Amino acid sequence: MRVSRVKALENREQILETAARLLRKHGFEGIGVADIMKAAGLTHGGFYRNFASKDDLAVKASERAIANTTALLKNGLAQKPKDPLRALIEGYVSSAHRDDPGSGCILPALAVDAARSDDPALRAVFITAIQGYLDQIAKLPSANPGAAGSRHPAAILSEMVGAVILSRVIADDPLAESLIAAVVADIAGPSPENKSAEE
Repeated sequence: MRVSRVKALENREQILETAARLLRKHGFEGIGVADIMKAAGLTHGGFYRNFASKDDLAVKASERAIANTTALLKNGLAQKPKDPLRALIEGYVSSAHRDDPGSGCILPALAVDAARSDDPALRAVFITAIQGYLDQIAKLPSANPGAAGSRHPAAILSEMVGAVILSRVIADDPLAESLIAAVVADIAGPSPENKSAEE
């Protein structure tokens, strides 16, 4: 039975969303096309009508993951317009992000896999994501004059990504929460609640 153009586009979207989630959760080598298609509720045969290869899917799914994460972060920034740097750091370096790699940023989830890849298209997606974060961080003002000081955006991004990776390794240990709290305070400064308590 021939699939309508609208249904074909819906199927492609379903594959992209599913792949973006599962690849972040399991890694590029941790899950196959058949499992992605099954999770998307589609047959394996439909894959090659939408993508040239698994590598092609990895590139497109990574682009989708970046778009999804960017939308989430922008929503978080809108929630705290008076201190957007803190909003970004608290949203990114958080137990919620740590505990849900399938919905999180591709950098802590897949950067190591991308570094091992010889696919220039995949590396380009990650370079674009990194540059996008650096540009965003450079533009964000902070309500805390001491926040981030004169630190370069690359240092801030590296600390953010590293904190998520390390906290995932020790997720079931109380050390994970203290690591997250220490990094948030280091980048964004003491939380307003803590400052009030100290005063």
